[in-house]
Amino acid sequence: MIDISVPTLGESVTEATVAQWFKQPGDHVERDEVLVELETDKVAVEVPAPAAGTLSEVLADVGANVAVGGLLARIDESQAGAPAPAPAAAPEPVAAEAAPVAAAPAMATAAPPPPPAPVATASATTTAPLSPAVRRLAEEHNLDAAQIPATGKGGRLVKDDVQRFIASLTQPVAPAPVAPAQPAAPSAPPAPKPAPVVHATGGARPNAAREEVVRMTRLRQRIAERLKDAQNTAAMLTTFNEVDMTAVMAARKQYRDLFERKHNVRLGFMSFFVRACVLALKEVPAVNGEIDGENIVYKNYYNIGVAVGTPQGLVVPVLKDADQMDFADVESTINDFGRRARDGKLSIDEMQGGTFTISNGGVYGSLMSMPILNPPQSGILGMHKIQERPMVVDGEVKVRPMMYLALSYDHRIIDGREAVTFLVRVKECIESPERLMLGI
Repeated sequence: MIDISVPTLGESVTEATVAQWFKQPGDHVERDEVLVELETDKVAVEVPAPAAGTLSEVLADVGANVAVGGLLARIDESQAGAPAPAPAAAPEPVAAEAAPVAAAPAMATAAPPPPPAPVATASATTTAPLSPAVRRLAEEHNLDAAQIPATGKGGRLVKDDVQRFIASLTQPVAPAPVAPAQPAAPSAPPAPKPAPVVHATGGARPNAAREEVVRMTRLRQRIAERLKDAQNTAAMLTTFNEVDMTAVMAARKQYRDLFERKHNVRLGFMSFFVRACVLALKEVPAVNGEIDGENIVYKNYYNIGVAVGTPQGLVVPVLKDADQMDFADVESTINDFGRRARDGKLSIDEMQGGTFTISNGGVYGSLMSMPILNPPQSGILGMHKIQERPMVVDGEVKVRPMMYLALSYDHRIIDGREAVTFLVRVKECIESPERLMLGI
């Protein structure tokens, strides 16, 4: 018998929720076949079978919270050669019920009930093996085990089944007395009204019948906790600027087809912003740091988290060492993150270690927002929708594609001057993309 335990789930993750079982007790499983999906506060984790066999029992139901190392199920290796045989079907209880039903008229005429007909030994008629106690009890009362309804696992007859069957045979059935005519019984009192559904915070829900209550997933609960913790802990402030996207859009239009043919990936805007943020972080290191107790940790590496929306909630996979990635690396990695995030296939390692985050609400049409920090990081850049607006350029009013940028930062570690400098550097790099090539 092999125990299936909750695997190590990554840094700071100590428990998960059982989201879905793909196999049920009695099912045959192959080695490395996925048995169960666990949902953590970061990603979904699939747990495969370590060996072939039969899933003998499930120890954690769907919705249960399980700690790292906790038991999930057991596999029986002794049945690894073929799928486990289907459990023997319990015999129909019609014959078993015949004895007490037939005894009823006999009791009514005060005649003794007929004894059960002698039968062959129980072992000769049962398909499932009998335990010594069950066999002895059946033989003592001259019973046919095949006529007794079995409730044990796999259709097995247990001692309680035999005792209940004996009691049903010996229990007298009193004749039904002839009662005098009675007046009609009064109508039953009306059923009590169900108690009103109550809010978690107290108070009745007057429109409960028209509402749907769905339990928050562990991922959604964790998102709520982290965002609220960021608001409660950090001295969060947001500064804004706007950037003219003309130059980036022109470069993208000019080289888009060539870029896609060479690198087999589309050239988007995110690679420009990732490169611009890396240059700005090098100039303003506080935005890439974090507070650790009474210390400030300045990080000389640049792991850029990219917020990705999924049906389950927001996840932030991380571009590790983004300063060493070129445009094609950034675009292909982000595309891969987005695809696997929607399928729930991101690993926990890919979600950890970020030093700064970029969130692009513009893909959903957001014109302006104030992003919330992703603790323990000290800065997050919000991108928004590109919208044409009249701008004064060299003394003339021209229509330009403009985007609002928002930098939310922890004022405990980053001063206003540093925040504004960072945002201006990003703006300069986007409006003059040649800076990204020259690193200035």
